[in-house]
Amino acid sequence: MTELRKADCAARRRSVGLAAAAIVLPLFVSACASDKDVDLTSYVESIEPADALYNQGLANLEAGRMTEAARKFDAVDRQHPYSEQARKSMVMAAFTNYRQGKYEEAINTGQRYVSLYPTSDDAAYAQYIVGLSYYRQVRDVTQDQKEARRLAETMRELVDRWPESEYVDDAHAKIRFARDQLAGKEMQVGRYYQERREFIAAVKRFRNVVEMYSDTRHIEEALARLTESYYAMGLASEAQTAAAVLGHNYPESQWYKDSYALLQSGGLSPREDQGSWLSRAGKVLTGS
Repeated sequence: MTELRKADCAARRRSVGLAAAAIVLPLFVSACASDKDVDLTSYVESIEPADALYNQGLANLEAGRMTEAARKFDAVDRQHPYSEQARKSMVMAAFTNYRQGKYEEAINTGQRYVSLYPTSDDAAYAQYIVGLSYYRQVRDVTQDQKEARRLAETMRELVDRWPESEYVDDAHAKIRFARDQLAGKEMQVGRYYQERREFIAAVKRFRNVVEMYSDTRHIEEALARLTESYYAMGLASEAQTAAAVLGHNYPESQWYKDSYALLQSGGLSPREDQGSWLSRAGKVLTGS
């Protein structure tokens, strides 16, 4: 089941009284007021009770009329701000905005809900909608990754605050995705610097991956790139240590085979320097 369907199902489970309440529009005849004096839309909104508006919103949501559903949920929040229906409408408005691709609106509404009702049954769901809205906006690693960073932060907060939530498993998956994106961005920038022989800047990026994102798929390449960069800088001991850590953790990796061949071309071989930061990082990788 996709995350969109999960969100849809969760919303439906929270929907009570899906049948729309029947609303009868009163007829007006006024000898004193002209057409321009009467705003029927405002009048209808002003007399509709909270439960009627909420049920209309649910009915429109069920029928796929997202724009109308959002309007009804917003009307509940605006006209009856302290009602139970207003609380439920807020989280449903966040979901409806998410379904329409209005991610900033969904984020703002979801965050507002969590801020106002952090202990309610729907707080984790509202936080999940915020996370999904960031997820839908994550860009290619060649572009800025602020949405990936916020995705990781939002889903981490969900896991920490609501560990028993039904959304925790998917939150963990989204965190892994976000971290992989962030590591990929570091690698992309690091390769850019390496190609231009700006090795100090390149090493900083590859080191970030090793120290901060060692659980991502980019770790092998990061260690290999460190071997290459240190070797190019004439820092043989660091190059040997990077290759040794790579070989210890991923002995069958093509990245290790390439790093080993590079060192051999200079009469060197992988050898770990226990005083190197890479040696400490390698112990973290192995859990020793």
